[in-house]
Amino acid sequence: MRAIDTLLSGDLPRSRLLALALGAILFALALAPFLFPGTRSLDVAAKVCIFIVLVASYDLLLGYTGIVSFAHTMFFGIGGYGIAIAMTRLDAGWSALAIGTAGALAVSLVLSLLVGLFSLRVKAIFFAMVTLAVASFFAILASQLSDLTGGEDGLTFKVPEFLRPGFRLLDEPVLGVVFGGKLITYYLVFTSALALFLGLLRAVNSPFGRVLLAIRENEFRAEALGYRTVVYRTLANCLSALVATLAGVLYALWLRYTGPNTTLDFAIMIDILLMVVIGGMGTMYGSILGTTLFIVAQNYLQDLMKMASGATRGIPLLPDLLHPDRWLLWLGVLFVVCVYYFPLGIVGRLRHGGARKG
Repeated sequence: MRAIDTLLSGDLPRSRLLALALGAILFALALAPFLFPGTRSLDVAAKVCIFIVLVASYDLLLGYTGIVSFAHTMFFGIGGYGIAIAMTRLDAGWSALAIGTAGALAVSLVLSLLVGLFSLRVKAIFFAMVTLAVASFFAILASQLSDLTGGEDGLTFKVPEFLRPGFRLLDEPVLGVVFGGKLITYYLVFTSALALFLGLLRAVNSPFGRVLLAIRENEFRAEALGYRTVVYRTLANCLSALVATLAGVLYALWLRYTGPNTTLDFAIMIDILLMVVIGGMGTMYGSILGTTLFIVAQNYLQDLMKMASGATRGIPLLPDLLHPDRWLLWLGVLFVVCVYYFPLGIVGRLRHGGARKG
């Protein structure tokens, strides 16, 4: 128990239901290749891992510091384009991967520092507008510089041989799973995402994280206590941007492709906001539950509706309402209900219920 407490930086779930849900998700992701065979299910599991990190990094800004930014997908895209450009211009090896990652982190650090220093002194709504303008400019730039970024088509690239789908570590499958490049890449994504999440958990439960919470609750009081709020908010902005960049690196590595629609689309920013709100702002664990619920619903709700539409055939109106083409409507209804019944997010509601029982 002491080891778990240390690993989670003292931030225990504080709810039996929450602990069970988190344990089930961790177990499912850790053994996804064996529990859910098939390319589609493995793609979903990898996307859940990557977006947990991306959503958690945004929650560091929104939930813990009270900063509303619309530039998060820009840093996500910088990570993807960083390794894509390096892999297409250099030999597709580990050195190119390292150079691309380092270059992407350097660009994100400079941009987040500039945005933080020049914009965080203004009121929240103006900062949000500045980040929206910067993100829009970057998306246009990525589309226009086709010689470098591939334009609207994006960039498809090779990865190190060890990570290629055709690579085989073992000749024969084990438990029906081929031990090859795809499996290695998945566990690289999973372990990296786990390490980044635990790093963010440590950051928000450190003295630095407690100062961010103080700034969120009352910026003037934090300033009066001697904390330079602009410095702390800028540091939070930089840390969030760097983690989002690493999430972009992992996503591009998994897809072996990057483009405007996969990383820079504003719809992704809306999805991130939804995941944060549904899971619970100001709770790192909310990123796990919100992301898992959102991405699983996004990928499998249409299939469930197809089954339900067939099962209700003969009942007036229901087959049409449950038609798979209307899955976006029901996805919206699902999240409106979640927000209505869980105003503090799923984690907030579970912890509140656990506190009342205690």
